Amino acid sequence: MGARKRNRANQLKEERQNKYYAVLRNCPTSPRKMRLVTEMIKGVEVNKALDMLKFSSKDASSKVEKLLLSAIANWQAKNEGARIEESNLVVKEAFVDQSRTLKRIQPAPQGRAHRIRKRSNHVTIVIDSQNVKEEVEQVQENKA
Repeated sequence: MGARKRNRANQLKEERQNKYYAVLRNCPTSPRKMRLVTEMIKGVEVNKALDMLKFSSKDASSKVEKLLLSAIANWQAKNEGARIEESNLVVKEAFVDQSRTLKRIQPAPQGRAHRIRKRSNHVTIVIDSQNVKEEVEQVQENKA
């Protein structure tokens, strides 16, 4: 491995240690349906996002709610003694990537067959403190 590649890998590793996130892999829901739910909670305060997910009629919302609770637990593991209410946690990022697709065949009339694609996805949720988010925005404004 070259020096630049090693330095970049170490930099990414340090950034990943400072993030609080949770990942759900191979969730058997189509990415399109899951994106509707994740777009709903982006940039929203964590307690409000949990309420939105709890009372949503979408089936995918229960899986995203469980994932958000996992991300909060990851935050609490690194910040022992800190309270969620005082820390102003916000859903910083929430994105959905397509996973494997199971290809199945359904019989059709006159000896034909239709292809059925059963899609699945990977969901990632990153949470962060509101104060940190404001500081990053101020630094970006100063650079511009």
